[in-house]
Amino acid sequence: MKTKKKKKSRTRLLHQYYSYTGFYSFIGRSLKKAALPIILIIAALYIINKYVFTIDDGLQLLTESFSTTGVLVTFFISETLLGLIPPEIFIGWSKKTADPILNLSILATLSYIGGIITFFIGKATLRIQAVKNYLEVKMAKHLKNTSKWGGFLILIGALLPIPFSITCLTAGMIKYPLKGVVLFGLFRFLRFALYAWAIFSVVK
Repeated sequence: MKTKKKKKSRTRLLHQYYSYTGFYSFIGRSLKKAALPIILIIAALYIINKYVFTIDDGLQLLTESFSTTGVLVTFFISETLLGLIPPEIFIGWSKKTADPILNLSILATLSYIGGIITFFIGKATLRIQAVKNYLEVKMAKHLKNTSKWGGFLILIGALLPIPFSITCLTAGMIKYPLKGVVLFGLFRFLRFALYAWAIFSVVK
């Protein structure tokens, strides 16, 4: 009984801490910001699928026009450079390949590794005074949030449509323990599995 009470009190204290520091409102704002691009992407895909060419045809063209290695290298670069291209495109591409599960697994692994590399890039930028000053001004709020919420924010970045690499970058800049990034970053695999489940049901 004492153990249960301790667990409950810790959970309650954690909830109070995140409420007090504005974590929940930050997640809400981030999701709202992410919602508009997602809606626009869905709308664009719908229009393209209806009036230009089907998504299946587009993914098939991507598969036929580029080698698997070329697509994977492009994805890895994107995931390392702050997620420039939505991962969902590559997940859809993996469904059209000869071995969807294998390529999906490679994509998830590359995304995870890209985040770890970005973490070290974040640490390296601290050695360049000009870059350090610029990033500390432009990303001051995000850096502050990462230092407050640490691993849980990395977990959210791994799961939700918040750029995972940006979270890892800031984690490196605040010298967050690598162990935490490696551990919480594993939820990136869960995100790819969930997104694949949804996308694979749409892509033929």
